[in-house]
Amino acid sequence: MVPENVQYGKLGVMGLSGCEKLIGKVDEHLKKMDIENGGTGPSSLVHAQCPRFATGEGKGIIKQSIRGYDLYILCDLFNYGVEYSMYGKSVPMGPDNHYQDLKRVIMATNGKARRITVIMPMLYEGRQHRRTSRESLDCAVALQELTSMGVENLITFDAHDSRVQNAIPLKGFENVQPTYQMIRELFRQVPDLVVDPKKLVVVSPDEGAMTRCIYYASVLGVDLGMFYKRRDYTSLERGRHPIISHEFLGDSVKGKDVIVVDDMISTGESILSISEILKERGAKRIFAFATFGLFTDGIKVFDVAHKKGWIERVFTTNLVYCHPDVHNSDWHTQVDMSKYISYIINTLNYDHSISHLLDPVQRINKLMEDKQKGLLGHKN
Repeated sequence: MVPENVQYGKLGVMGLSGCEKLIGKVDEHLKKMDIENGGTGPSSLVHAQCPRFATGEGKGIIKQSIRGYDLYILCDLFNYGVEYSMYGKSVPMGPDNHYQDLKRVIMATNGKARRITVIMPMLYEGRQHRRTSRESLDCAVALQELTSMGVENLITFDAHDSRVQNAIPLKGFENVQPTYQMIRELFRQVPDLVVDPKKLVVVSPDEGAMTRCIYYASVLGVDLGMFYKRRDYTSLERGRHPIISHEFLGDSVKGKDVIVVDDMISTGESILSISEILKERGAKRIFAFATFGLFTDGIKVFDVAHKKGWIERVFTTNLVYCHPDVHNSDWHTQVDMSKYISYIINTLNYDHSISHLLDPVQRINKLMEDKQKGLLGHKN
């Protein structure tokens, strides 16, 4: 029988381009954990590069031996803040470029790592997860491609539809939710928030977000409302059918604080439209939770909405790149996920179950108790 305190393999963590800051925080947490367990706290960072030729072609290089390593590769495929030079022009990296670099680094391992786990916070092509006509199935093919290259486990956050894991039924696929971290940061930022069905309600922006919103409403013990989108299916704009209107289903929100929960903010059109409707219905304050803050059309519309009082504060994680303008705004709060990632990595490295990390009900209940007692601090 293998002792519980034995690692699956020597731990190695690697951050691809654009993830340097986040992987650095993760490594610091892992060092502290090792010291707490009687170790010396060595760094687990494995350094890799994906240099480009003048034509835009690239290659992956790993700077050290990784033979026998339990390797965790963190990648942000939506970091458009990373650029490379091609034919003398500076080109921002898109998801396809980042994904290709991920494959290059996996190829550079030469099959010497004992196990490879990819941590891909926002799933590559996650919104193209099912076929409705003569369409490609990009996400499913990408998952199959990675596992065929030797990836044993894939960890993602708030997948658009986690059923895409059916494409790789014999490999590990974990869909992690940042529920606890979001609620904790809300309590810290809004100390006067009253968690009571008469004072607070959770609202889903559409039917697709209902599952995560039901969870939030259940653990907080408050009511739930929902919007559904009426779309124009006769036309297609920017890859989707345009929204005609948002219709609300639920009890009165008059005088109540509202938490709107979704997986991502892209243009912000949906969340701002429903925030305006909720304010017209008498909502007190509106807080938005989105795991991924993309803000593809910039933040001017959010600045205007905040000034008009439509939205009080937006909470997004540091799992994907956000433009500096977002961080400098007075309506945005970034939720740090580095410690959570380090817990997941450390637990898996010792080949233990992460079920307790995936279901944070007990931690949320403790958070609620601390809030009621006025004991919330910065280490909850």
